[in-house]
Amino acid sequence: MKEPGLLFQAEDEMDFLPIIPLNENERDNGEELVVPEELPLLPLRNTVLFPGVVLPITVGRDKSIKAVNDAYKADKLVGVVAQKDSNIEDPTVSDLEDIGTVARIVKLIKMPDGGTTVIIQGRRRFKVAGIVSEDPYFKAKVELLTDDEVPKNQEDFEAYVSNIKELATQIIQLSPNIPSEASIILKNIENPSFLIHFISSNLNTDLKEKQQLLQLNNIEARADLLMQLLQRELQFAELKNKVTTKTKTELDKQQREYFLNQQMKSIREELGGDSNDREIRDMQKKAEAKKWPEAAKEMFRKGIEKLERMHPSTPDYSVVYNHLDLMLDLPWGDYTEDHYDLRKAQKLLDKDHFGMKKVKERILEYLAVLKLKGDMKSPILCFVGPPGIGKTSLGRSIASAIQRKYVRISLGGVHDESEIRGHRKTYIGAMPGRIVQSIRKIKSSNPVIILDEIDKVGNDFRGDPSSALLEVLDPEQNHTFYDNYLELEYDLSKVLFIATANNINNIQPALRDRLEIIDLSGYAVEEKVEIAKRHLVPKQKDAHGLKDFNFKLGDKVLEKIVQDYTRESGVRELDRLLASIMRYEAREYAMKEKIKTVLTTKDVEKILGKPRYSNDIYKVANMPGVAVGLAWTYVGGDILFIETSLGEGKGELKLTGNLGNVMKESAATALTFLQSNAKKLDLDPVMFEKRTIHIHVPEGAVPKDGPSAGITMMTAIASAFSGRKVKSYLAMTGEITLRGQVLPVGGIKEKVLAAKRAGLKEIILCWQNEKDVQEIDSEFIRGMKFHFVKTMQQVLELALV
Repeated sequence: MKEPGLLFQAEDEMDFLPIIPLNENERDNGEELVVPEELPLLPLRNTVLFPGVVLPITVGRDKSIKAVNDAYKADKLVGVVAQKDSNIEDPTVSDLEDIGTVARIVKLIKMPDGGTTVIIQGRRRFKVAGIVSEDPYFKAKVELLTDDEVPKNQEDFEAYVSNIKELATQIIQLSPNIPSEASIILKNIENPSFLIHFISSNLNTDLKEKQQLLQLNNIEARADLLMQLLQRELQFAELKNKVTTKTKTELDKQQREYFLNQQMKSIREELGGDSNDREIRDMQKKAEAKKWPEAAKEMFRKGIEKLERMHPSTPDYSVVYNHLDLMLDLPWGDYTEDHYDLRKAQKLLDKDHFGMKKVKERILEYLAVLKLKGDMKSPILCFVGPPGIGKTSLGRSIASAIQRKYVRISLGGVHDESEIRGHRKTYIGAMPGRIVQSIRKIKSSNPVIILDEIDKVGNDFRGDPSSALLEVLDPEQNHTFYDNYLELEYDLSKVLFIATANNINNIQPALRDRLEIIDLSGYAVEEKVEIAKRHLVPKQKDAHGLKDFNFKLGDKVLEKIVQDYTRESGVRELDRLLASIMRYEAREYAMKEKIKTVLTTKDVEKILGKPRYSNDIYKVANMPGVAVGLAWTYVGGDILFIETSLGEGKGELKLTGNLGNVMKESAATALTFLQSNAKKLDLDPVMFEKRTIHIHVPEGAVPKDGPSAGITMMTAIASAFSGRKVKSYLAMTGEITLRGQVLPVGGIKEKVLAAKRAGLKEIILCWQNEKDVQEIDSEFIRGMKFHFVKTMQQVLELALV
């Protein structure tokens, strides 16, 4: 209820004036009201005029001023109606209410600022029968409404009036801002009808409810509605008073904040709820569209209930809110449609990657099985090979081929199990695992996820991420993957996981068992030239602003760059060298505004400097005791020199070059074999007892180990004892036994390609490795000669000259 004397907004939103009650004589003066058939209309913005009530208003609109002046000069009667929307500056007929009050203009006052103040007294209610004119102001035909002033049950009505007066008095007592004189005014009003109208005018409610009170013809119905509105206002006043009473004792900072929050809460509830309530409602609305399982639905329901009971300032509020937000963001049961067009997939793979024929065939077989089966319960692919050969980009091509969303998760250096499984959500800074985070980000439950560098996962006191990956990569388990932060099982069975690694030996055995290993060996010179022509040169020209310039790098130039400036299995170093050439060309054009259309090998030497590598170092025939071996490393194949020197001593064996246990055993085995078969191999047995054998593998700082150097060590020792040189441009790889047999080794393709890059002409291999050589494209090993041996004696016959 509004306080008597409270400032009230007038019709033009310019000034504010008080609502004033009149006594009985001032209201009617015993005069009978004569209302003409047509009345000028005065629209009010923010209030409703009731019969018997005097209301001062400030008139500011031109139309309203004209209507008031004309009415004042005539019979001083005007029809007062409320606007449906107070924000409308220039209302039309449709913006006005149908029911209003005939008002008598008591006084017209011209204000110093040029405005007009009018004091009007409500007399009778009327209904607009029709609009006569709209210019210069609204003029309407009116029909007076007869109030049902006589109640059907006088006792009930008196009880209503008494209750209304009591409720209004209580509200005045609970509101410290309302003067106590207001209750005296209420006691002095004896006319029940005027009492209802006076309290309705001062009621603290919205315009629609006041208009509803005015429109009711039955005085009892009007009294009943007014009592309901007063009950609501009394409850609000009691709540406000209760909060005020609680906070009157020494208000420290915390108590003051609590008081203000309670008041804000009460106000927000009256306005339809605060922002947090709206957020909760929005979350509930989003949840209705989710296709999640019963367990998730139940957890979300409990979380929402908990959130509704919590205050936003409590620490746990953000924990619960973030957890529910994650549940809503995850794409439960949302899948992208697969497109298994294998011909298109093959074209895409051929376009993105040159070579890799067998790898591409295996990928197409994999996609064909997925197309027929329709599920993901098949081995997880793992691309293993040296850096820079396109393992990660192969995974991206697979995603493009079947039109799935793609995400890459780098596992290099991950040593915390929580990175995979997530943290418990009660921890500070807790987050879901990277698998769930990625799925949340890309909004799909069946993406292609690349687990990059899976062989570089760490392991320390914080946990074992490799073991956490066991569940992720097991087709029999990942449909119920449990994330510690989510605290729910999430179905990963439709996700296509593809792992990449450089060295399979670093992958945990249990994890390796879940992977289908696909070996990607290094590129031959011819492949690198083609890759440079198709991909690297156009990419670098574009990156350096030379896309529209017509200059070329011929095959011979590219071959020179590959052979003389790189010794890698992949193409990253080649890419960097091509970038250096592009930068040089860009500088030339910027300074001279012209560049050569065709680069020669001399131009390459000018730009890149003298060749970094030379094949002449493999002419080792001028010195006995030196042999060339082939080794496999995680970055591809490599050349390995083994040097042997004899000195005075007692048959001791010295090994240097940071050799591992396997190579030390190979050296001891080779020496024992030569010593026990000295006569058969035309060696002096006595020399083994009078000489110290020193075997050295250069680049001593680099750890070296593996079963590939057995026959190379034996050849180097035999060369030193016999004085015979090792054939030029010859390399070898294989393990040995005490019985004189040569055993097969792995990584043949990488080793052969490394030998080809180094310019070697002949290679000695175990006879069981012949099948590995046959798998290499004959174009890549053209001009090379292979010797397949069974015994160590055959090795010596071929190697020593």
